[in-house]
Amino acid sequence: MGYALLVTALYFGQRSLLYLPDRTRPRLGPLAEFGFREITLTTADGLSLLSWYRPPHEGAPVVAYFHGNGGNLGNRTNRMMGFAQEGLGVLLLEYRGYGGNPGAPTEAGLYADADAALDFLSQDGIPASRLVIYGESLGSGVAVHMAAERELAALILEAPFTRLADAASYHYSFVPVSVLLRDRFDSLSAIGKIRAPILILHGERDRVIPVRFGRALLAAAPEPKEGWFSPDAGHEDLARFGALDAVFDFIARRVGFQPDSAR
Repeated sequence: MGYALLVTALYFGQRSLLYLPDRTRPRLGPLAEFGFREITLTTADGLSLLSWYRPPHEGAPVVAYFHGNGGNLGNRTNRMMGFAQEGLGVLLLEYRGYGGNPGAPTEAGLYADADAALDFLSQDGIPASRLVIYGESLGSGVAVHMAAERELAALILEAPFTRLADAASYHYSFVPVSVLLRDRFDSLSAIGKIRAPILILHGERDRVIPVRFGRALLAAAPEPKEGWFSPDAGHEDLARFGALDAVFDFIARRVGFQPDSAR
């Protein structure tokens, strides 16, 4: 009886365990000095989403950035400054239910949010040849789904999983996760459809999404593909061990862009 109650509680409460939004509206703060501005994205199901956008310099790539399951845009400020300092354009999507946005996050909802972000870039004149999609943690599942359906210049995945069920089973091995999950985020099935260079970044000490999932996804990915694995990094500190340098080098080589730091 106790086990059944536990499984029932996990089933009905699973989205509160998966999505951990900071619902307060974030402030641009220092990002305004780097050319970021607030924009409103309209989704196919009628939601208006606050997001942040830094238009690119002429000819520069634009990174469409899909963040992880926790916090809000404000937690990515330092990283966004790094992208801006290299001369890249950035669209930092804020999901439904996060950062003061309406709605509640679901897999289908996050896909709709990402579609709205990429449609915005297309309407702003950004061609596929300059579009880099970047997915962080849970956002890697969003990024792979988008990249499997659209043309793009490159895909970057930070601390990705193969399938959400695989990552969830790692944490909840005592319940039949694959049966209970509502949101699947099956990157393993989708990644073979991608026709753009892929970079996977992962920390060997990641205890949230173990590195074996990143290696398995890399093995399943089509060429051209690259892996960057840090022996010292965990789940949230890859930048401290050089991940962003690897990202800028990858974009420079694969998209044909010279970062400002190299000029």
